[in-house]
Amino acid sequence: CLRLSGIDWRTYSRLLKAFAERPGIRLVYDRGELEIMTPLLEHDDDSRFLGDLVFVLTEEYGLPLKRGGSTTLRRRLRRRGIEADECFWIANAHRMAGRRRLDLRTDPPPDLAIEVDVTHSTLDRLAIYAALGVPEIWRLAGDTLTFHVLTEEGAYQAVPASRSFPQVTSRDLLNVLLQARQAGDENQVIQQFRAGVRQRRPGGSPSSS
Repeated sequence: CLRLSGIDWRTYSRLLKAFAERPGIRLVYDRGELEIMTPLLEHDDDSRFLGDLVFVLTEEYGLPLKRGGSTTLRRRLRRRGIEADECFWIANAHRMAGRRRLDLRTDPPPDLAIEVDVTHSTLDRLAIYAALGVPEIWRLAGDTLTFHVLTEEGAYQAVPASRSFPQVTSRDLLNVLLQARQAGDENQVIQQFRAGVRQRRPGGSPSSS
């Protein structure tokens, strides 16, 4: 992880373009401070798996979904930018229909972002997400998964259950993630998770919506 100071917005924008063809490089920008990092395998494994669980949850609960992947979230006026490990539009998925480029001046921020911290970032990532208006963050640090929701005061509050999926707690998903880390077949873990979600749904059957 490399941190640079005194970086203006124009330089940050140029670096984003320069690294656009290298998806393994992530940039975080906070009012002149720039962090450059290369995610590790464990980082990508965990973020991708949590993203798969989001897909299962939206499918089983009949919720709309628009995946954002590691799309760059940035606002020039806020002088902040970040690339989420995974992000999703759920409540606002319909507003992203047909959108190929994200512009937070007119588009809604993702409803949910996943942040996996294995490199011990020196920048306050939650504060950056808050400035960009992301309603919910799932943050994984080692073996600890926490859910954070944005309050009216503009700061995050840790909560036991997800805002996007009120039936799901951080403990639920952490247990599934820990199983997946030890499993030789992640598909089997996901199938078991899907069956559990389906069992807890009213009627116990897949959503038809």
